[in-house]
Amino acid sequence: MAQRKVVVIGGGLAGMSAAIRLAVDGYHVTVLEKNQRVGGKLNRVSGNGFTFDTGPSILTMPWVLENLFAAASRDIRDYMEIVRVEPQWRSFFEDGHTMDLEGDLPSLLSTISSLNPSDGAKFLQYLQYCGRMYELSRQSFYKKSLSGLPDLRKEHSLRELMEMDPLKTMNTVTEKYLTDPHLRQMFNFFVMYVGSSPYDAPAILSQLIYVQLGLGIFYVKGGMYQIAEGMLKLAGELSVDIHTDAKVEEILFTGNRATGVRLESGEVVSADILVCNREVIPAHQSLLAQHPDKDAVISKLSKFEPTVSGHVLLLGVDCQYEQLRHHNFFFSENPEREFRDMFHDRKPTEDPTVYLGVSSRSDPSQAPVGMDNLFVLTHVPPLAPTESFEARREWYRDLVLNKLERMGLKDLRSHIVFEHQFIPDDLHQLYGANGGSIYGVVTDRKKNGGFKIASRSSLLSNLYFVGGSVHPGGGVPMVTLCGQLTADLIGQQETPEIRKLDVSS
Repeated sequence: MAQRKVVVIGGGLAGMSAAIRLAVDGYHVTVLEKNQRVGGKLNRVSGNGFTFDTGPSILTMPWVLENLFAAASRDIRDYMEIVRVEPQWRSFFEDGHTMDLEGDLPSLLSTISSLNPSDGAKFLQYLQYCGRMYELSRQSFYKKSLSGLPDLRKEHSLRELMEMDPLKTMNTVTEKYLTDPHLRQMFNFFVMYVGSSPYDAPAILSQLIYVQLGLGIFYVKGGMYQIAEGMLKLAGELSVDIHTDAKVEEILFTGNRATGVRLESGEVVSADILVCNREVIPAHQSLLAQHPDKDAVISKLSKFEPTVSGHVLLLGVDCQYEQLRHHNFFFSENPEREFRDMFHDRKPTEDPTVYLGVSSRSDPSQAPVGMDNLFVLTHVPPLAPTESFEARREWYRDLVLNKLERMGLKDLRSHIVFEHQFIPDDLHQLYGANGGSIYGVVTDRKKNGGFKIASRSSLLSNLYFVGGSVHPGGGVPMVTLCGQLTADLIGQQETPEIRKLDVSS
């Protein structure tokens, strides 16, 4: 029997993950990536001896990557070197307080107790609660592709569903266990791994504290882009056809079945199954623009709003700031106002939390000797239709640099010898992100119950979506898992009578 043909639109981590798994399952897979290399938002920029990861900087849940390679009978250690980062990050607060977040639990408990003895006494209970949320997610969210509450109910008892505390927010849980404002702010900010607000996100996202403290955070030697390169190598070994500079203009269909795609060049590529690694709403607006029912679908999806976008500065500096660690957070003075500005008033906050990554702390190859490579990310609201961040570009650059200089990076401007900047417009243009969204779809307890968009299209029965806007969500582990869960779903939904490939060699 001839192999069935799958075309994957987009070579982000979700698309590459799906391609690998589908190749393992015996499909003939072609990946069409519009940019010059695969990886999506996981990318890199180099110059003047500095190398920067331009997207994800922190790796959690490495088991997701390990499982992907294991599915192809491969050992991930043959493709990349994953190392643990300690301390996990350093926090700088506006009142001058500094705190290291450590994976060593006794040391962390000592630090917390020194801030507030009652918080130290309750912290193990807090961590146990977060761990339970993670285990509940392992039973459902991380196990199969879900499309909403009915699917979730099939995987859990009523008691387990109630354990998820559906009526509580992440901040409600944080305030229950912690009283110190520094600790509350720091642990609430974990929700920015998925670009959401702790005041709106459901309590189950408290698991992010356990994911980091219980499982650790990691870095890939040579830069995080090594993840994409490892996937690219594996995909090649599995005979996946990968084409870069291959922009898809349109999804072709007959009735309720996709038949293939048309490229910008005019070439038509046929397919039995399509997997789209573009965000769902932009995909309907562009790739499915000719479908008569696409407007109705877009309207139904309006509750799935984009997450925050970002203002990014890649700074090579001719000195080293000894107070910095690999990961650093310079927190805002007023977190409630910060999140209200971003998520409710939809304006760039003037008092932001700034993430500053220095991968050369763990990997000296990323910067010249005696220098630092600073990845500076500040979250801003996603762009509204027709809106641009261009007029705010320099204003926000100055605002961020002023904050960093005020909080200890002395004379930062005078030490910059390399600079590259990304704004939401760039994220939208490069990756088709809705409003320049970094993490796909916002997780909001009231708007969407914390769910993401279903993977299987409601327009075309053989079209599937992967990526940050699709279950289980954004971030390196989640989009990689999304590709694997969607491959499982395709195996269940499409004709399973396909030839298994021998991938043991």
